[in-house]
Amino acid sequence: MTGTAVLAAALTACSGGSGNGGGGTAKANAEVKQKAPMAIWVNLTGDQVKAGEPVKVTIADGKLAQVKVTDAKGGELAGQIAADGKTWTSERNASPGTDYKVEATNSDSQNATAQFKTGAADKVNKVSINISKGSTVGVAMPVSLVFDNPVANKAEVEKQLKVTTSNSTEGSWGWIKDYSGKDRVDWRPKDYWKSGTDVKVDMNLNGVDSGKGGGLFARDYNTEFKIGKDRRIEVSLDTKKLTVTEDGQTARTIPISAGTPGGQKASWSGKMVVMAKEGTIRMNSETVGLGNAYDKMVDYSMRLTWSGMYAHAAPWNSGNFGRANASSGCVGMSDANAASFYAETQAGDPFEVVGDGSKGNADLGNGYGEWNLSWDQWKAKSALSGAPQNG
Repeated sequence: MTGTAVLAAALTACSGGSGNGGGGTAKANAEVKQKAPMAIWVNLTGDQVKAGEPVKVTIADGKLAQVKVTDAKGGELAGQIAADGKTWTSERNASPGTDYKVEATNSDSQNATAQFKTGAADKVNKVSINISKGSTVGVAMPVSLVFDNPVANKAEVEKQLKVTTSNSTEGSWGWIKDYSGKDRVDWRPKDYWKSGTDVKVDMNLNGVDSGKGGGLFARDYNTEFKIGKDRRIEVSLDTKKLTVTEDGQTARTIPISAGTPGGQKASWSGKMVVMAKEGTIRMNSETVGLGNAYDKMVDYSMRLTWSGMYAHAAPWNSGNFGRANASSGCVGMSDANAASFYAETQAGDPFEVVGDGSKGNADLGNGYGEWNLSWDQWKAKSALSGAPQNG
Protein backbone atom coordinates (compact mmCIF):
# COMPACT_ATOMS: atom_id res chain seq x y z
CA MET A 1 0.00 0.00 0.00
CA THR A 2 1.44 3.41 -0.97
CA GLY A 3 1.24 6.52 1.08
CA THR A 4 -1.01 9.42 0.05
CA ALA A 5 0.75 12.67 -0.95
CA VAL A 6 -0.90 15.78 0.45
CA LEU A 7 -0.18 19.05 -1.34
CA ALA A 8 -0.49 22.40 0.48
CA ALA A 9 -2.46 25.05 -1.51
CA ALA A 10 -0.39 28.00 -3.03
CA LEU A 11 -1.16 31.30 -1.37
CA THR A 12 -0.75 34.77 -3.16
CA ALA A 13 -0.69 38.12 -1.31
CA CYS A 14 -1.35 41.59 -3.05
CA SER A 15 -0.27 44.95 -1.74
CA GLY A 16 -2.19 48.17 -2.24
CA GLY A 17 -0.38 51.16 -3.59
CA SER A 18 1.92 51.73 -6.43
CA GLY A 19 5.52 51.01 -7.06
CA ASN A 20 7.54 47.81 -7.25
CA GLY A 21 5.82 46.30 -4.29
CA GLY A 22 6.40 42.55 -4.28
CA GLY A 23 3.91 39.95 -3.26
CA GLY A 24 4.43 37.82 -0.16
CA THR A 25 6.44 34.60 -0.56
CA ALA A 26 4.26 31.51 -1.08
CA LYS A 27 5.02 28.08 0.19
CA ALA A 28 3.90 25.80 -2.55
CA ASN A 29 4.02 22.13 -3.39
CA ALA A 30 4.79 21.12 0.21
CA GLU A 31 4.51 17.33 0.36
CA VAL A 32 3.65 15.55 3.56
CA LYS A 33 4.03 11.78 3.59
CA GLN A 34 1.81 9.58 5.73
CA LYS A 35 2.81 6.11 6.95
CA ALA A 36 1.00 3.32 5.19
CA PRO A 37 -1.01 0.99 7.43
CA MET A 38 0.93 -2.17 8.29
CA ALA A 39 -0.06 -5.19 6.21
CA ILE A 40 0.83 -8.86 6.85
CA TRP A 41 0.19 -12.13 5.04
CA VAL A 42 -0.27 -15.43 6.90
CA ASN A 43 0.16 -18.71 5.06
CA LEU A 44 -2.77 -20.29 6.95
CA THR A 45 -6.16 -18.62 6.46
CA GLY A 46 -9.80 -19.49 7.03
CA ASP A 47 -11.63 -21.62 9.57
CA GLN A 48 -10.84 -25.11 8.24
CA VAL A 49 -7.08 -24.88 7.74
CA LYS A 50 -5.21 -28.17 7.47
CA ALA A 51 -2.98 -28.56 10.54
CA GLY A 52 0.48 -30.07 10.58
CA GLU A 53 2.64 -27.30 9.12
CA PRO A 54 4.40 -24.24 10.56
CA VAL A 55 2.80 -20.79 10.68
CA LYS A 56 4.54 -18.26 8.45
CA VAL A 57 3.92 -14.51 8.72
CA THR A 58 5.19 -12.15 5.98
CA ILE A 59 5.19 -8.34 6.12
CA ALA A 60 4.22 -6.40 2.98
CA ASP A 61 6.53 -3.44 3.60
CA GLY A 62 9.14 -2.69 6.23
CA LYS A 63 10.46 -5.13 8.82
CA LEU A 64 8.91 -7.23 11.53
CA ALA A 65 9.89 -6.42 15.11
CA GLN A 66 7.73 -8.94 16.96
CA VAL A 67 5.21 -11.68 16.18
CA LYS A 68 3.00 -13.51 18.67
CA VAL A 69 0.82 -16.49 17.73
CA THR A 70 -1.49 -17.73 20.49
CA ASP A 71 -4.32 -20.23 20.79
CA ALA A 72 -7.63 -19.82 22.62
CA LYS A 73 -6.19 -21.40 25.78
CA GLY A 74 -3.28 -18.96 25.95
CA GLY A 75 -0.70 -21.34 24.53
CA GLU A 76 1.92 -19.69 22.33
CA LEU A 77 3.75 -20.93 19.24
CA ALA A 78 7.38 -19.85 19.52
CA GLY A 79 9.11 -18.74 16.33
CA GLN A 80 11.90 -16.74 14.75
CA ILE A 81 12.09 -13.64 12.56
CA ALA A 82 14.31 -14.10 9.51
CA ALA A 83 17.54 -12.09 9.23
CA ASP A 84 16.01 -9.74 6.64
CA GLY A 85 13.05 -9.00 8.92
CA LYS A 86 10.51 -9.93 6.25
CA THR A 87 9.16 -13.21 7.61
CA TRP A 88 8.49 -15.01 10.88
CA THR A 89 8.16 -18.80 11.06
CA SER A 90 6.91 -20.87 13.98
CA GLU A 91 9.20 -23.54 15.40
CA ARG A 92 6.33 -26.00 15.71
CA ASN A 93 3.36 -26.90 13.55
CA ALA A 94 -0.17 -25.64 13.95
CA SER A 95 -2.22 -28.15 15.96
CA PRO A 96 -5.49 -29.67 14.75
CA GLY A 97 -8.81 -28.23 15.95
CA THR A 98 -7.32 -24.99 17.28
CA ASP A 99 -8.17 -21.27 17.03
CA TYR A 100 -5.12 -19.08 16.50
CA LYS A 101 -4.58 -15.32 16.72
CA VAL A 102 -1.61 -13.65 15.04
CA GLU A 103 -0.34 -10.32 16.41
CA ALA A 104 2.53 -8.61 14.59
CA THR A 105 4.46 -5.37 15.21
CA ASN A 106 6.82 -3.70 12.73
CA SER A 107 9.91 -1.58 13.32
CA ASP A 108 7.75 1.58 13.21
CA SER A 109 5.64 0.27 16.11
CA GLN A 110 2.63 -0.34 13.91
CA ASN A 111 0.43 -3.35 14.58
CA ALA A 112 -1.51 -5.85 12.50
CA THR A 113 -3.55 -8.92 13.44
CA ALA A 114 -4.98 -11.99 11.76
CA GLN A 115 -6.89 -15.10 12.83
CA PHE A 116 -7.35 -18.64 11.56
CA LYS A 117 -8.67 -21.98 12.76
CA THR A 118 -7.35 -25.44 11.98
CA GLY A 119 -9.70 -28.32 11.23
CA ALA A 120 -9.81 -31.57 13.14
CA ALA A 121 -7.31 -34.25 12.12
CA ASP A 122 -8.59 -37.04 9.86
CA LYS A 123 -6.63 -39.51 12.02
CA VAL A 124 -4.97 -38.93 15.39
CA ASN A 125 -1.88 -40.82 16.55
CA LYS A 126 -1.32 -41.47 20.25
CA VAL A 127 1.59 -42.55 22.43
CA SER A 128 1.85 -45.06 25.28
CA ILE A 129 4.71 -44.36 27.73
CA ASN A 130 6.25 -47.11 29.85
CA ILE A 131 7.29 -44.98 32.84
CA SER A 132 4.62 -43.13 34.80
CA LYS A 133 5.28 -39.68 36.19
CA GLY A 134 6.94 -39.69 39.60
CA SER A 135 8.21 -43.27 39.37
CA THR A 136 11.49 -44.62 40.69
CA VAL A 137 13.01 -47.27 38.42
CA GLY A 138 16.11 -49.44 38.18
CA VAL A 139 19.33 -48.64 36.35
CA ALA A 140 18.43 -50.55 33.14
CA MET A 141 14.98 -49.09 32.44
CA PRO A 142 14.77 -47.43 29.01
CA VAL A 143 12.25 -44.79 28.04
CA SER A 144 9.90 -46.68 25.70
CA LEU A 145 7.21 -45.08 23.53
CA VAL A 146 4.73 -47.21 21.57
CA PHE A 147 2.57 -45.54 18.90
CA ASP A 148 -1.03 -46.45 18.15
CA ASN A 149 -0.55 -45.88 14.41
CA PRO A 150 2.44 -46.33 12.07
CA VAL A 151 5.18 -43.67 12.13
CA ALA A 152 6.61 -43.13 8.64
CA ASN A 153 8.12 -39.73 9.47
CA LYS A 154 10.43 -41.17 12.11
CA ALA A 155 13.04 -38.41 11.90
CA GLU A 156 10.42 -35.65 12.25
CA VAL A 157 8.93 -37.37 15.27
CA GLU A 158 12.30 -38.07 16.88
CA LYS A 159 13.28 -34.40 16.58
CA GLN A 160 10.45 -33.55 18.96
CA LEU A 161 11.56 -35.99 21.67
CA LYS A 162 13.89 -34.66 24.37
CA VAL A 163 15.42 -36.39 27.39
CA THR A 164 16.90 -34.12 30.08
CA THR A 165 18.89 -35.56 32.98
CA SER A 166 20.45 -34.17 36.14
CA ASN A 167 23.92 -35.39 35.17
CA SER A 168 24.12 -35.10 31.34
CA THR A 169 23.64 -38.84 30.77
CA GLU A 170 24.59 -39.84 27.23
CA GLY A 171 21.96 -41.81 25.36
CA SER A 172 20.17 -42.26 22.06
CA TRP A 173 16.75 -43.01 20.65
CA GLY A 174 16.36 -46.19 18.62
CA TRP A 175 13.43 -47.38 16.50
CA ILE A 176 12.22 -50.98 16.73
CA LYS A 177 9.05 -53.00 16.29
CA ASP A 178 7.22 -53.68 19.52
CA TYR A 179 6.09 -57.24 20.30
CA SER A 180 2.57 -56.00 19.45
CA GLY A 181 3.74 -55.18 15.92
CA LYS A 182 3.43 -51.42 16.48
CA ASP A 183 6.15 -48.84 15.89
CA ARG A 184 8.18 -48.12 19.00
CA VAL A 185 11.08 -45.84 19.91
CA ASP A 186 13.22 -46.31 23.04
CA TRP A 187 15.83 -44.05 24.65
CA ARG A 188 18.67 -46.05 26.16
CA PRO A 189 21.66 -44.61 28.01
CA LYS A 190 25.09 -45.58 26.70
CA ASP A 191 25.63 -47.49 29.95
CA TYR A 192 23.27 -48.29 32.78
CA TRP A 193 21.88 -45.22 34.53
CA LYS A 194 23.65 -43.85 37.59
CA SER A 195 21.66 -44.24 40.78
CA GLY A 196 20.02 -40.97 41.84
CA THR A 197 19.69 -39.52 38.33
CA ASP A 198 16.62 -37.34 37.77
CA VAL A 199 15.13 -37.71 34.28
CA LYS A 200 12.59 -35.62 32.39
CA VAL A 201 11.13 -36.57 29.00
CA ASP A 202 9.36 -34.01 26.80
CA MET A 203 7.47 -35.22 23.75
CA ASN A 204 6.51 -32.06 21.85
CA LEU A 205 4.36 -33.87 19.30
CA ASN A 206 1.25 -31.70 19.04
CA GLY A 207 0.72 -30.96 15.34
CA VAL A 208 3.44 -33.32 14.09
CA ASP A 209 2.51 -35.52 11.13
CA SER A 210 3.27 -39.23 11.60
CA GLY A 211 3.32 -39.78 7.86
CA LYS A 212 1.35 -42.14 5.66
CA GLY A 213 -1.22 -44.11 7.61
CA GLY A 214 -0.32 -42.54 10.94
CA GLY A 215 -2.20 -39.27 11.26
CA LEU A 216 -1.37 -36.17 13.30
CA PHE A 217 -0.52 -35.99 16.97
CA ALA A 218 -3.04 -33.80 18.78
CA ARG A 219 -1.24 -33.26 22.10
CA ASP A 220 2.15 -33.15 23.81
CA TYR A 221 3.29 -35.77 26.31
CA ASN A 222 5.77 -35.71 29.17
CA THR A 223 6.97 -37.73 32.11
CA GLU A 224 9.64 -37.51 34.78
CA PHE A 225 11.17 -40.13 37.01
CA LYS A 226 14.14 -40.99 39.22
CA ILE A 227 16.72 -43.76 39.03
CA GLY A 228 16.73 -45.86 42.19
CA LYS A 229 19.40 -48.06 43.74
CA ASP A 230 21.93 -49.88 41.56
CA ARG A 231 20.59 -53.39 41.88
CA ARG A 232 21.48 -56.04 39.29
CA ILE A 233 20.34 -59.64 38.86
CA GLU A 234 22.10 -62.51 37.14
CA VAL A 235 20.77 -66.04 36.61
CA SER A 236 23.21 -68.83 35.78
CA LEU A 237 21.62 -71.72 33.89
CA ASP A 238 24.74 -73.72 34.71
CA THR A 239 24.74 -73.32 38.51
CA LYS A 240 20.92 -72.93 38.79
CA LYS A 241 21.40 -69.88 40.98
CA LEU A 242 20.19 -66.28 40.93
CA THR A 243 22.65 -63.67 42.24
CA VAL A 244 21.73 -60.14 43.32
CA THR A 245 24.34 -57.40 43.50
CA GLU A 246 23.84 -53.95 44.99
CA ASP A 247 26.36 -51.21 44.23
CA GLY A 248 28.67 -53.88 42.84
CA GLN A 249 28.60 -56.08 45.96
CA THR A 250 26.90 -59.47 46.14
CA ALA A 251 23.78 -59.07 48.27
CA ARG A 252 22.24 -62.55 48.06
CA THR A 253 22.12 -65.82 46.13
CA ILE A 254 18.91 -67.79 45.52
CA PRO A 255 18.60 -71.38 44.21
CA ILE A 256 16.30 -71.46 41.16
CA SER A 257 15.00 -73.68 38.41
CA ALA A 258 14.85 -72.12 34.93
CA GLY A 259 13.43 -73.33 31.62
CA THR A 260 13.81 -76.92 30.43
CA PRO A 261 16.63 -77.01 27.83
CA GLY A 262 16.18 -78.21 24.29
CA GLY A 263 12.90 -76.75 23.11
CA GLN A 264 10.24 -74.06 23.48
CA LYS A 265 10.27 -74.48 27.28
CA ALA A 266 13.86 -73.23 27.47
CA SER A 267 14.45 -69.78 28.98
CA TRP A 268 15.46 -66.74 27.00
CA SER A 269 19.02 -65.63 27.69
CA GLY A 270 20.98 -62.40 27.49
CA LYS A 271 20.37 -58.99 29.03
CA MET A 272 16.75 -58.34 29.95
CA VAL A 273 15.02 -55.88 32.28
CA VAL A 274 12.42 -56.38 34.98
CA MET A 275 9.56 -54.77 33.07
CA ALA A 276 6.97 -54.74 35.85
CA LYS A 277 6.08 -56.30 39.19
CA GLU A 278 2.70 -57.92 38.55
CA GLY A 279 2.16 -59.82 41.79
CA THR A 280 -0.30 -62.70 41.70
CA ILE A 281 -1.42 -63.49 38.17
CA ARG A 282 -3.01 -66.31 36.24
CA MET A 283 -0.57 -68.15 33.98
CA ASN A 284 -2.04 -70.26 31.20
CA SER A 285 0.35 -72.17 28.95
CA GLU A 286 -2.08 -72.00 26.03
CA THR A 287 -1.61 -68.21 25.83
CA VAL A 288 2.11 -68.68 25.10
CA GLY A 289 1.82 -71.56 22.68
CA LEU A 290 2.65 -74.40 25.08
CA GLY A 291 -0.61 -76.34 24.90
CA ASN A 292 -2.33 -77.29 28.16
CA ALA A 293 0.84 -77.76 30.22
CA TYR A 294 -0.38 -75.48 33.04
CA ASP A 295 -3.12 -73.10 34.17
CA LYS A 296 -2.59 -71.73 37.66
CA MET A 297 -2.36 -68.64 39.85
CA VAL A 298 1.26 -67.66 40.42
CA ASP A 299 2.57 -65.41 43.21
CA TYR A 300 5.31 -62.73 43.22
CA SER A 301 5.42 -62.51 39.42
CA MET A 302 7.92 -60.15 37.75
CA ARG A 303 7.66 -59.77 33.98
CA LEU A 304 10.79 -60.11 31.82
CA THR A 305 9.34 -60.39 28.29
CA TRP A 306 6.03 -59.69 26.57
CA SER A 307 5.94 -63.31 25.45
CA GLY A 308 5.55 -64.52 29.03
CA MET A 309 8.90 -65.10 30.69
CA TYR A 310 8.75 -64.23 34.38
CA ALA A 311 10.63 -64.67 37.62
CA HIS A 312 8.16 -65.91 40.26
CA ALA A 313 7.37 -68.30 43.09
CA ALA A 314 7.15 -71.93 41.93
CA PRO A 315 6.60 -74.16 44.98
CA TRP A 316 5.43 -77.04 42.75
CA ASN A 317 8.97 -77.24 41.33
CA SER A 318 10.81 -77.14 44.67
CA GLY A 319 12.67 -80.42 44.10
CA ASN A 320 14.60 -78.82 41.23
CA PHE A 321 15.73 -75.55 42.85
CA GLY A 322 19.50 -75.36 42.54
CA ARG A 323 19.58 -78.80 40.88
CA ALA A 324 17.86 -78.82 37.49
CA ASN A 325 16.26 -76.47 34.97
CA ALA A 326 12.80 -77.97 34.60
CA SER A 327 10.30 -75.11 34.24
CA SER A 328 8.28 -74.02 31.21
CA GLY A 329 10.63 -71.09 30.59
CA CYS A 330 10.31 -68.94 33.70
CA VAL A 331 12.77 -68.55 36.58
CA GLY A 332 11.15 -70.16 39.62
CA MET A 333 12.09 -70.12 43.30
CA SER A 334 10.59 -70.91 46.70
CA ASP A 335 7.72 -68.89 48.14
CA ALA A 336 9.96 -67.43 50.85
CA ASN A 337 12.73 -66.44 48.48
CA ALA A 338 10.25 -65.10 45.94
CA ALA A 339 8.52 -62.95 48.57
CA SER A 340 11.72 -61.26 49.75
CA PHE A 341 13.14 -60.99 46.23
CA TYR A 342 9.91 -59.41 44.99
CA ALA A 343 9.93 -56.89 47.84
CA GLU A 344 13.48 -55.79 47.03
CA THR A 345 13.19 -55.70 43.23
CA GLN A 346 12.57 -52.52 41.25
CA ALA A 347 10.97 -52.34 37.84
CA GLY A 348 13.93 -51.47 35.65
CA ASP A 349 16.47 -53.70 37.39
CA PRO A 350 18.76 -55.44 34.85
CA PHE A 351 18.13 -59.19 34.67
CA GLU A 352 20.76 -61.18 32.78
CA VAL A 353 20.55 -64.90 32.03
CA VAL A 354 23.83 -66.68 31.22
CA GLY A 355 24.96 -70.27 30.67
CA ASP A 356 24.00 -73.18 28.44
CA GLY A 357 20.57 -74.48 27.57
CA SER A 358 18.71 -71.31 26.59
CA LYS A 359 16.86 -70.62 23.36
CA GLY A 360 18.90 -67.48 22.71
CA ASN A 361 18.05 -63.82 23.07
CA ALA A 362 14.47 -62.62 22.73
CA ASP A 363 13.71 -60.12 19.96
CA LEU A 364 14.48 -56.50 20.85
CA GLY A 365 10.80 -55.59 21.08
CA ASN A 366 9.90 -58.63 23.20
CA GLY A 367 10.59 -56.71 26.40
CA TYR A 368 13.56 -54.34 26.65
CA GLY A 369 16.23 -56.16 24.70
CA GLU A 370 18.31 -53.16 23.62
CA TRP A 371 21.01 -53.92 26.18
CA ASN A 372 22.05 -56.91 24.04
CA LEU A 373 23.28 -54.45 21.38
CA SER A 374 26.58 -52.60 21.47
CA TRP A 375 26.39 -48.82 21.85
CA ASP A 376 27.22 -48.29 18.16
CA GLN A 377 24.58 -50.83 17.11
CA TRP A 378 21.98 -49.07 19.21
CA LYS A 379 22.83 -45.56 17.97
CA ALA A 380 22.46 -46.80 14.39
CA LYS A 381 18.75 -47.38 15.10
CA SER A 382 18.16 -43.65 15.54
CA ALA A 383 16.31 -41.98 12.67
CA LEU A 384 18.72 -39.06 13.11
CA SER A 385 21.82 -40.97 11.98
CA GLY A 386 22.39 -42.42 15.42
CA ALA A 387 23.78 -39.14 16.76
CA PRO A 388 24.05 -39.38 20.57
CA GLN A 389 21.82 -37.10 22.58
CA ASN A 390 23.10 -35.68 25.81
CA GLY A 391 20.42 -34.93 28.34
